[in-house]
Amino acid sequence: MKQMQFKDKYPIFTMEILKTETSFKNIDEIFLFLKQKIESHPIATFIAIFDHFSHTKSFSDGTVADGIIDAKNLIFCFGKEIPTSKILAVRPRSIGVCEFDDHFDISILEVPNETLHKVLEGWIKDISSKN
Repeated sequence: MKQMQFKDKYPIFTMEILKTETSFKNIDEIFLFLKQKIESHPIATFIAIFDHFSHTKSFSDGTVADGIIDAKNLIFCFGKEIPTSKILAVRPRSIGVCEFDDHFDISILEVPNETLHKVLEGWIKDISSKN
């Protein structure tokens, strides 16, 4: 995964997966796979799927970058403790997936817990190995 600072302040990780590198045909198939990962994890909880594309297109002045044909967020939480009130600023977690004609662009905000961050990165990397 590629690490970057989005808008010079948000630590995000992204991964572009060519459709030829995966057996998944669309975001919904990817999210079924990720929901299984979440449901089998001892502390992760699935919350919702947000259809960001439809939401944005519902506004008369809503704009979507060229090439994006779908965009959704899978929302879940790893939290089993609240060590400080500030942790709520980074919870729940979200996996964003944008679909293009030839690839998927997957992005996450850095997880404060390094072990759980590696779990999440592993789930995303598994998408490209599902051939």
